[in-house]
Amino acid sequence: MKVVEQIKQPIAFEMELFEQKFQLSMSSKVALLNRITHYIVNRKGKQMRPMFVFLVAKMLNNGEVSERTYRGASVIELIHTATLVHDDVVDDSNRRRGFFSINALWKNKIAVLVGDYLLSKGLLLSIDNNDFDLLKIISVAVREMSEGELLQIEKARKLDITETVYYEIIRQKTATLIAACCSLGAASVKPNSPEVETMRKFGELIGMAFQIKDDLFDYGDAQIGKPTGIDIKEQKMTLPLIHVLNNCSPKEKKWLINSIKNHNKDKKRVKEVIAFVKAHNGLDYAIDKMKAFQKDALVILDGYPDSQFKDSLQLMVNYVIDRKK
Repeated sequence: MKVVEQIKQPIAFEMELFEQKFQLSMSSKVALLNRITHYIVNRKGKQMRPMFVFLVAKMLNNGEVSERTYRGASVIELIHTATLVHDDVVDDSNRRRGFFSINALWKNKIAVLVGDYLLSKGLLLSIDNNDFDLLKIISVAVREMSEGELLQIEKARKLDITETVYYEIIRQKTATLIAACCSLGAASVKPNSPEVETMRKFGELIGMAFQIKDDLFDYGDAQIGKPTGIDIKEQKMTLPLIHVLNNCSPKEKKWLINSIKNHNKDKKRVKEVIAFVKAHNGLDYAIDKMKAFQKDALVILDGYPDSQFKDSLQLMVNYVIDRKK
């Protein structure tokens, strides 16, 4: 059995019901919108985010979920989908999960409006049900994701990212959404309990490990084959590169920065940068950091009684850093 299927097993019923509720939460009187949201729903990814919501809720609540849990999962998926639609416009990307992106099929203007629509649907789902605690969790996540993206753009111009700034960028850009999923799961069944913060921290640690794993893919992987070097082409400063930049000689640093600033489209030069980062332990360093975040997340889970939901969350934590794509 595939790992993702194994993780899903204890929440299979909830995930099936969630699918129906999620589709309903997107519905509109505008035919064009319904056509687009139908397209989105039929091209869904692994749905890791709702899985976190349900697994955390069931672990903390003796295997039970509430209507609030379904709303929390729907809200996070609506918001996440809205950010993906907007991201594709920002990145001028024509593909998403192997399919055409919304902006490729319906142009930027419609894609931006659809993103806005999904965002408002998510917020209203919380407001209409007086889930103000859930709404606050979501709103903080949206604010942080925007700040993280802008901080990354600002730093990419100067290429002056320290490791501390890098962690702040990935915490906001990636980890904050997974943290929101886990705290939503807790808040949906144990509102205002210490678990809401504990699970937020748990999700944040997984998110940090998840993003470092993504950064490592840029340097190649047995499954993917050749190194991609996409981050270098886009002048994105990732942990392997930051570590090497901060630990090489001034002459090497000058060459690296010049390569990224002025030769980032030159395939041969990008290959040289990748080889340099590998030779100077950039990847080993990033792997160690990723494993430290993973370990801290597992320590939090150790504090909870054994259950199939806890087992699935442990599998999820390990899957995040063992995944092949």
